Amino acid sequence: MVRGSWIKPGAVIIDAGINHVEDTNAPCGYRLVGDVCYEQACKVTSAITPVPGGVGPMTIAMLLSNTLASAKRTHNFE
Repeated sequence: MVRGSWIKPGAVIIDAGINHVEDTNAPCGYRLVGDVCYEQACKVTSAITPVPGGVGPMTIAMLLSNTLASAKRTHNFE
């Protein structure tokens, strides 16, 4: 796990890690966390993506965008 003390002040962190951590308060018995210690990092960084819900929606959007661009090229459509 990346600690806040390892991060340059003002850095932008894109946390793409997915890890399961036991959490007896969670309905399923665990919660998702990233590779960066969010509680520490948010005090140092200028921006940080949350886990879950950070890069996933952007990944889906870019996959759809690239699929559409590929289909347009394949069928000579502008």
